[in-house]
Amino acid sequence: MRVLGITSERRRCAHGFTLVELVLILLLVAILAALVIPRFTHASKNTRDTSVATTLQFLRGQLELYKSQHGDTPPAVTQLWTVMQQPTTHNGKGVGPYFRATPLNPWNGMTSVSTTDVDTGAGWYYRVNGTQYELHIRDVDGKPDRSY
Repeated sequence: MRVLGITSERRRCAHGFTLVELVLILLLVAILAALVIPRFTHASKNTRDTSVATTLQFLRGQLELYKSQHGDTPPAVTQLWTVMQQPTTHNGKGVGPYFRATPLNPWNGMTSVSTTDVDTGAGWYYRVNGTQYELHIRDVDGKPDRSY
């Protein structure tokens, strides 16, 4: 059948995809997204966990170095990042700095240090007891994450 010079077969092809074809394509894309997105999310979390563990290992190592160079005394809580980033002296010899930049907590984006058990306004937990210390990263709820 000819309508305005176009055959019905040509007219059918000129209309594009049918609704069923579009639904099938969308369904296929949704299935692929459901399979792929969780893998990237999991990989991203693993990368961040590894980064946190590496950062804490480095910071604790530098705290041990500070202690060994300062008569087995860890830095005070109020001076932690300041003292660790500047050259200091002990028994007349220059030591430090132990790292260049204040470490950023990737969970909450903060750099501040606190000694309280729950503090949503701090990125790090640090407590000194004589020659012993604890350094932990804080989770998004402000609690020290002792799993690293």
